[in-house]
Amino acid sequence: MHAPDRKELLELEQGARRHGSGITATELVGCWRLQTVWPRTTGEANGMSGWLLRQLQARLEIVIDTDGQLSLSNAVNLGALELRFRGPGQLIGARPLLRFHFTTLCLSLGKQVLIERDLPAPTAQKEPFFALIHRDRNGSLTARGRGGGLALWTLRD
Repeated sequence: MHAPDRKELLELEQGARRHGSGITATELVGCWRLQTVWPRTTGEANGMSGWLLRQLQARLEIVIDTDGQLSLSNAVNLGALELRFRGPGQLIGARPLLRFHFTTLCLSLGKQVLIERDLPAPTAQKEPFFALIHRDRNGSLTARGRGGGLALWTLRD
């Protein structure tokens, strides 16, 4: 599988801005492992950040609930210790934007829940989103986050 470089991603992003990416909710379903992050302020991938997030098994899991709504969870692990955020999401527009917010935080050790907390809803101006750029047949997903950085995930089998 060929992972696109930043130049390729920027070209794909320009196309998505002009014509939309055509990414649908069903194409987002799965467990996405974070591979590479390009900060907004630099053209280089943040190797240390990417390496650390891969070591922590950073992942974005997306499912479609029985009522047809998107449900997201963002998690990292340090051994058996897992930190997970969960909440609803929705696709908006032609590009589209994947808007979401997390409603719960859960810290667990193995199967034992150590902490579970409800999280306050962000204001509309602070709600996180990913502007979806590209989803390929080989299982990669590229998006730009609210903070301006680019991220590349791969679909876990």
